[in-house]
Amino acid sequence: MTKLQLAKARIQAGIWEGVLTTADAQDAAPALEVTHLTQTIDGVTVTPHPDRAGAYFVKVPIPADALTEGVQTFVIADKESGVQLDTFSIVTGQPLETDIRAEVDLLREELDMLKRAFRRHCMETG
Repeated sequence: MTKLQLAKARIQAGIWEGVLTTADAQDAAPALEVTHLTQTIDGVTVTPHPDRAGAYFVKVPIPADALTEGVQTFVIADKESGVQLDTFSIVTGQPLETDIRAEVDLLREELDMLKRAFRRHCMETG
């Protein structure tokens, strides 16, 4: 299994951008899955970095319908292994005194990811 590492670069014009690096150069770009409230986000792109072997530019479009009052958390994971690589949260509406909502939202996303992985494991071994 190839070790992946994802670093956020910025959010620009409604698109989250980052750089994905792998432990070794690969022929094909790794497949990523981005979820928000257990829904998969479409339009995620992973393109090779022209100057660095084993590095890829990642772009995640932020859907306008996901921007509602409160904290919205997006989870970026390796599609093949299900390993979470990074998360990002967007806060809209009234300012929050603490970011506990972001933490609870992230915990919900992680729990949903664990449930899916556990169910997949049970189906594969059962």
